[in-house]
Amino acid sequence: AAVLAGWQELPGTYGDGTPFSLRRPVWTFTGTAPQAYSVRMAPALVGLGLLEAVGESEIASRADECDADGDGVSGRMSVADGGDASSGTALVGRLGLKATQPSVRHQVARALNRDMGVATALAPVLDNETRPSPPELSDADLGLLTRYVSLLGVAARRSLTDPQALHGEAIFAQLGCTACHAPSLTTGAHHPMAELRSQVIHPYTDLLLHDLGPGLADTMPDGDATASEWRTAPLWNIGLAPGVAEGEAYLHDGRARTLHEAILWHGGEAEAAREGFRTLPAADRAALVAFLRSL
Repeated sequence: AAVLAGWQELPGTYGDGTPFSLRRPVWTFTGTAPQAYSVRMAPALVGLGLLEAVGESEIASRADECDADGDGVSGRMSVADGGDASSGTALVGRLGLKATQPSVRHQVARALNRDMGVATALAPVLDNETRPSPPELSDADLGLLTRYVSLLGVAARRSLTDPQALHGEAIFAQLGCTACHAPSLTTGAHHPMAELRSQVIHPYTDLLLHDLGPGLADTMPDGDATASEWRTAPLWNIGLAPGVAEGEAYLHDGRARTLHEAILWHGGEAEAAREGFRTLPAADRAALVAFLRSL
């Protein structure tokens, strides 16, 4: 069993001298400690069908693996297994914390397999097994689950005329946050579900993998992502998260108690944006967070 033994406090200071503290979880294990592990919070499920419907060409157009434009941001596309065990087809990964899944159907089948121990034709080999198990859920039922998850809607943005939130939106762009958290994407015209086609959406993600530095790195291999690479998290509906979860816990393992802390944990490609936020005046920091809460 994994046990949260406590928190390592990491003190810091804003540019105006205001102190803050970040915390890193300290895990211990009963019995043999695993060689590699990663603690994950359950992600939000809203809008997944729309993210699946974004065309691969649009995702590719935002990738800059060698940082050709010299802005310090070098997002890359994730390559995921595109089908059953016999297909060998490679597709663009876009769902999951490490962009390991190419579609909602794959994401649902993976969750059934790893989280619930339920085999499907798409994911028949259960965790810690070497041979496929007979499907316990039919393709038809997997299709129904996929449709349900795909069509979970995103709530509308709020505070559209609030001066503080609008000021925060401008600061968000000025700091370079939109280099990864792209405000707008367009879904393709050929998705199987007509409700998801040809829409301009505002998820605040580029669906790419980015290196966020050693502070957020884990130790468990996941797809083709390195230890410090994470898919840009969609920000839509993040302002509603406290009400849904009855509290605040952000990033992949819930270590951030506030949106301020979540921003301050960013490193690697996001180092410049993080430092820009840290050195902002208090009023501008509050405005940026007000903008995030409006999403």
